[in-house]
Amino acid sequence: MTRALIEAVGLNVSFGEEEDRHHVVKDVSFRIAPGECYGLIGESGCGKSTVLRAVAGLNADYDGAVLLDGREQPKARRGADFLRRVQMVFQDPYASLHPRKMVEKVLSEPLQIHGFDRKRQRIDEVLVQVGLDPAFRFRYPHELSGGQRQRVAIARALIMEPEVLLLDEPTSALDVSVQAEILNLLTQVQRDRGLTYLLVSHDMAVIAHVCQRIGMMQHGRIIEELTSDAVRSGQAQEPYTREFLNASAAFAAALEGGDAA
Repeated sequence: MTRALIEAVGLNVSFGEEEDRHHVVKDVSFRIAPGECYGLIGESGCGKSTVLRAVAGLNADYDGAVLLDGREQPKARRGADFLRRVQMVFQDPYASLHPRKMVEKVLSEPLQIHGFDRKRQRIDEVLVQVGLDPAFRFRYPHELSGGQRQRVAIARALIMEPEVLLLDEPTSALDVSVQAEILNLLTQVQRDRGLTYLLVSHDMAVIAHVCQRIGMMQHGRIIEELTSDAVRSGQAQEPYTREFLNASAAFAAALEGGDAA
């Protein structure tokens, strides 16, 4: 069996108390090999982002296990090793950057906390890698476009030299014209650095563009796993997955027709 770098085993997450308690993630398991991109997809409320937050340690109230390189992680991820090796890029670049901190401060803080050297050089290098001029280090978030903010958020994750990126709908808050640029950037960065991705999205085109394997979620469960080739060719076993693929294809066709008009 191929070694898994990041793994979830029997994740269960519930919210609320007693009669109002809702079981939103149900026995979710997956393995992601080093250098692989695994995607979780499903409609809003299916539990995919809750899975991501449990893996990241942002929600420690779960049953089951999260393993990094074969070692089970404590539910509260306070260890410097996990935080350096696993980084997260959030959905909304407008909310994930501190409005009163220059880009330089945003990028230098994690370097300072984890004791990295060559801070100036590392900041310049990572800005270039995400497609920004080093002069952007002196800008505030309000001086950046949405796409530029998300590039800074990606740079903040990359500057820690992680092995795993957790990506929570990384393009959904961006204009359509910018989404492809960010997806291409993420694909290129993965190739250059040999990164492992866990990507959450409701957009099948996004998932199929970046991921090699895809877990289809419904009502808190992974009901089917597919390869990206199977997604593109419409090969699915579960009726819900087929419906989801057909709806995604119809929506994409409608958009293209609207653009042509």
